Amino acid sequence: MRSLTALALVLAAAPALAAPPKVMTDIPAVHALTASVMGDLGTPGILLDQGADAHHFQLRPSQAKALSEADLLLWIGPRMTPWLERAVAGVGLAGESVILIEAPGTFRRDFDEAAGKDGHADEDDHAEAHDHVEEDHAHGQEDHAGADDHDHGHAKTGLDPHAWLDPENARVWTRLIADRLAALDPGNGAAYAANAAATLAAIDAAEAETRALLAPVDDAAIMVFHDAYGYFADHFGVNVAGAIALGDAADPGAGRLDALRDELRHEGVACIFPEAQHDPAYVAAIVEGTGTRVGAPLDPSGSTLAYGPDLYPALLTGLARSIADCVTGAGG
Repeated sequence: MRSLTALALVLAAAPALAAPPKVMTDIPAVHALTASVMGDLGTPGILLDQGADAHHFQLRPSQAKALSEADLLLWIGPRMTPWLERAVAGVGLAGESVILIEAPGTFRRDFDEAAGKDGHADEDDHAEAHDHVEEDHAHGQEDHAGADDHDHGHAKTGLDPHAWLDPENARVWTRLIADRLAALDPGNGAAYAANAAATLAAIDAAEAETRALLAPVDDAAIMVFHDAYGYFADHFGVNVAGAIALGDAADPGAGRLDALRDELRHEGVACIFPEAQHDPAYVAAIVEGTGTRVGAPLDPSGSTLAYGPDLYPALLTGLARSIADCVTGAGG
């Protein structure tokens, strides 16, 4: 009894271990990287529902409450999720907000930007891209509010927010996530660093597998539903000949569909791909009579994949496998 009493006194005198930070994320790729870095120490929340469109979403009251209570919000930025910018302003976020696309070292591209031979910009390009980020952040709300019914969401101008599809950015963000978590929870800093190292190794392995899967594709031209694949195409050398929709929610008219059908006939496009959250009927209408193969639907945000730490590698390799299967005819 005496020993139990002594143990109780020791436990009472010892400082309570701080709980891991409450972390919220916006899209599946960011959630996956964060979950991988947190490991067994905690589980980050994600605002985007399974299968939802990352560009157009409305929070439920329970999600708004979780956001308001977060110690750390990790998100791509308002060009990707304008609904989250409004939510952050509305709930009065108490914790820290980290816009990943503005993080130092992040490679950024414009929709109308020509990529270099290796798909990455030099130092001057990085500086210029940062200027675009500042300008887009200042005017992002206006851009989204002012878009018309034919092209609401971002169009093919300005900053391309789909930056997670470049694995080099995922590496930059993984290190940043570990640093921010350690700053909030220094007692577990070593664990976050070790988890980040394992996450980086998983990204390296996924990148190598993605390159191997895409090797047979070579320079074959493909067409996608909307202009979300620039980072992926630049980094891995995929020849994206064009997109069906001019913006994230644009409905292509009959004239555009006719022009795209002519492009499929005369430009040697090997495959065209539907996309998750978008009507596949547009693809069916364009491809008729062209001989172009239709691939499996692509999911650049990963919202149809199983959420968790393994999602990011699965996202990269899944895109590569779908493209390669269609181009080589392995998909049937």
